[in-house]
Order: sequence, then structure tokens, then C-alpha cells
Amino acid sequence: MVKTILSFKDLEARLSFEADDDIRKLLSSTVLGSKGGMRYFLRNIQERIAAYKNIRFVSLYKGNRLTGTVGLCYRKVSNGSKSYHSSYLRYLSFMPVFQNALDAKGAGSKRSREKESESMKSKILSFFRRPYILDLPGYGEDDKHVVYAYVESMNERSKNLIHQIGLEYIRSFLTLAFSRFNPETSEGVTKLDLADRDKMKGLLSEFYNGYSFYTDEFSFWNDTYWVLKEGDEIIAGINALPASFKIVDVPGIWGWVFMNILPYVPLYRKLFSPGEFRFLAFGSIYYRKGHEKALENLMESVCATEGFNTALTWADDRSGLYDVLRGEINMGAINRMLNAKPGLVYAGLTNMDEDDRDSFFDRPAFISGFDFT
Repeated sequence: MVKTILSFKDLEARLSFEADDDIRKLLSSTVLGSKGGMRYFLRNIQERIAAYKNIRFVSLYKGNRLTGTVGLCYRKVSNGSKSYHSSYLRYLSFMPVFQNALDAKGAGSKRSREKESESMKSKILSFFRRPYILDLPGYGEDDKHVVYAYVESMNERSKNLIHQIGLEYIRSFLTLAFSRFNPETSEGVTKLDLADRDKMKGLLSEFYNGYSFYTDEFSFWNDTYWVLKEGDEIIAGINALPASFKIVDVPGIWGWVFMNILPYVPLYRKLFSPGEFRFLAFGSIYYRKGHEKALENLMESVCATEGFNTALTWADDRSGLYDVLRGEINMGAINRMLNAKPGLVYAGLTNMDEDDRDSFFDRPAFISGFDFT
């Protein structure tokens, strides 16, 4: 289903309930990242888009040609014991095209063109503040709602548009890498049995009870959740999603090493190849208190079983999970070389009272690994 929601001269904003060929082609051919940070192509666009069951695309067409699109992915998120309707802004890196396409040009006075252009842009951006008008399920204008996005701290253009939408900075997070030259399996590591899924959901819900933005939407997607058991008890768990990037550029001295040295060193070539950087995306991480080191064994065993040498994960940099990953686990060679810039969580908190709002700022954010693949 596609419908025009706004038009201005030769510009049209269209709402679609799925990604058509033009949208998929645009997403597959666009370089993600920003100047000063890692820049790359996604390799799994079509499969990942299909996994979002309630997604809407707001796309901008100029002269009937697609110039940019942004996806809004509906999901329920929890913040402590409370649950909220939410829309996650996916493929946010394509938002700067809106700025270029809406530059004031054409007939009439410059002042008139600028006023009309700003009005069009304001109306388009308002859709991201009011997702209830996009036919997303189950809630109305007066319900509490969270619109949120992950933004690279170096991406000034995306941050500028995020500010224009009206989203606020909430939390920051960092990318962490796990790697092994020759990973080995560990006894007790298996894929999660279907019979244990409800139990695992409960363990994850309890583990992330002190977090905001928590969702288990993709924790068990495609049977990719692994656990380490001690007897019959689960002491560690992780979602491990195969993914790949085509790396265009990695900045800095270590970036030069990654791009020009490591791919030609036999041992390190196992860990990193810019032509196709294969990795596991770790998410929905769980460990029982007192068994933090079990998580390291689980990560290594999953890499060995799945045939990967490197994994990436993301964690709020003021969370207990981040402290464990940075301080109690040997993450490997790549993490020691990684100089990742912070990612930022921005959100619009609609119809929230002061206590609800404050809790999003005070609690560490759950970061979904699926949303980075």
C-alpha cells in the first residue's frame, strides 16, 4: 500500500507499508556512517526489512524519483516495569537527503520559496513526531509513545535533523568487538530449546528490568539464541546474528591499519576484511550474577560453532553490562585496537509525565543488536 501524504510543486512525500524495489535499491546502494567515522554498506537489507513486521516508510520523491526514505518500526519497549508504544527510526542515515531535496529553488521570490520549502519540510518532519497518523497499530493520539533513534556522535547532519524533529538526547553507547583467532567450543553451550524460550524471556526481562528501551522483539529471531547451562540452569545467554558489512573507510591511524595492513596479515585476516567484514551481532546478552566469565566462554563457543572469528555488540556506556564487557571479559585483539566513537540515543517522549520522562534519562538504554545489521 502506497499513498501520497504531502505534495509541494514537484515534491511528494509518500507513505508505504513495505519496501518496494526503489526503496530497497536506495538502501542497498547508500553508504552508512559519517565523515570522521567508519563508513560502510549493509549487506543484509532485504532480509532485515522483511523481519520488521510493522514498518512504515516515509519517502520523498522529486519529479517522481525517489530521493530519500526513512523507516519507522513499531514495537513495544519497556522501561522498568512500564511498557510503552514506540517507533524506532531505522535507516536514519538517509535523512540528510531530505535537506538537499527541500532546499528552496524555483519560481517566485527567494523569501517566498524559503517559506514554502520550510513549511513542506516542517510538515514532513512532523510525521516522525506523530507516528499515530501513519496507521501503526494499537494506539491513539493521546497514548504515551516513544519515538527513538540511534545517531552517530560524528554525524552532524543527522543530529541536526533529529533536533528539527524534536527528539532529545537521552543516553550514549559504545561499540565493542569480541574476537578470537582460533575460537574453541565449550561444553554446555547449545542453541536455546523451544521449551526453554519462556524461561529465557523471563530471565532477560528480569536482567533488563533496570533498563529503558528494552524489547525482546528479535531476541529469538531465526533461532539464533544460544545459552550456556550449568546442569539444567541457564547461566549465560546471547543472541548471535550473522551479518556482514562492506567497509568503505575507517578513520585514524588504526583505521589505516585495519584497511591496509590487517587484510594482508594471515592471522589477522581471519578477524577483519574490508571487502566483506563478516561478524556475529551479539544482542540480548544475559549472565547470572557471579557467572560473568561464563559469558566469555559462551561468546567464543558460538563464534567457533557458527564459523566466525569476530563479533560486535553495543552497550550503554554507563551500564552494568558495559562494565562487565570492558572489565571482566577478555574481548580479544580487535577490541583493543577499536577506537569507536559514541553512539547517541535520541527520543521524543509523547504524553509522558515528569517521572516517566526522567526515568528514560536515568536508566541505561538497552541497545538492540538487530537494529545495526
